Amino acid sequence: MIVVNLDVMMAKRKMSLSDLADKIGITKANLSILKTGKGKAIRFSTLQRICEILECTPGDILEYRKEK
Repeated sequence: MIVVNLDVMMAKRKMSLSDLADKIGITKANLSILKTGKGKAIRFSTLQRICEILECTPGDILEYRKEK
């Protein structure tokens, strides 16, 4: 299972969903879907922008966990 840790990185950088969405150039609704792990895909260009803005790596945002 892929776990999205976007909320953790946003908290570490003290950035709101609205601020991050504005800086990335996507809607708050789409970013919220990604943040909650309900999204089924992410564009590499979006992931790259998130990493640039939050100054992190894709591994800080996405994590693989074995299902129990």
